[in-house]
Amino acid sequence: MKNVTLSADEDLIEQARLVARSRKTTLNAAFREWLVQFAAREGTARDVDILMERLRHVRAGRRFSREEMNER
Repeated sequence: MKNVTLSADEDLIEQARLVARSRKTTLNAAFREWLVQFAAREGTARDVDILMERLRHVRAGRRFSREEMNER
C-alpha cells in the first residue's frame, strides 16, 4: 500500500477525526473508503460515455413528449 501526504486545515482534520471516531473507524480508513468510491464514480461516468457513443446510431423514430418520457 502506498502512502499519500495531504494538506488541510487543522480544524477540518480534527472534525474529520471526530466523525471517523464516532463511526468506530480511523480517518485513514475513511479516506481509503472515500477514495474507492471517488474512483468508481469516474469509472462509471466513463462507462456511460462509452455506451452512449456506441448507441449513437440508435434512433427512437420520433421525439417523445415529456409526459410520455415520465410515464411509469
